[in-house]
Amino acid sequence: MSFALDLQNFAKKAGARADHAVGGIVVAIINKVDERSPVGDAKYWKHPPPKGYVGGHFRANNQIGVGSAPGGVIAGVDPSGDRVRARFSAAVPEDAAGKVYWLVNNTPYGRRLENGWSRQAPQGVYALTVLEFDAFVAAAVADAKVAIP
Repeated sequence: MSFALDLQNFAKKAGARADHAVGGIVVAIINKVDERSPVGDAKYWKHPPPKGYVGGHFRANNQIGVGSAPGGVIAGVDPSGDRVRARFSAAVPEDAAGKVYWLVNNTPYGRRLENGWSRQAPQGVYALTVLEFDAFVAAAVADAKVAIP
């Protein structure tokens, strides 16, 4: 093997590991944000909910953007978070490294929830997840080393 070929192989492997690790970090953050997202529970409300109310609108509005922040509010609900997690996972490109990822929730009451308005998320959702970033990175890097030896 030539030195140039060795460098080429190293670069490919490093790039593949970086893509794997970044994708893993983004998915881990997404999953934690979804897990922490409160789903309206009317039994704690001061006033009865509207007829036909189903919680999960905040969770349905966790959005990901690659390269730019998504705008607008998504109609509907996702109480389980299944649709959100599937949408997020599909949005992370295979060449994940080197991109800017935006995780947002554009609901009008999102900031209130982030500031402790919900009994289910008294410490917020997004900011609390950011505190775990180093752990997500460490786990994703370790996984990338195993997946791409």
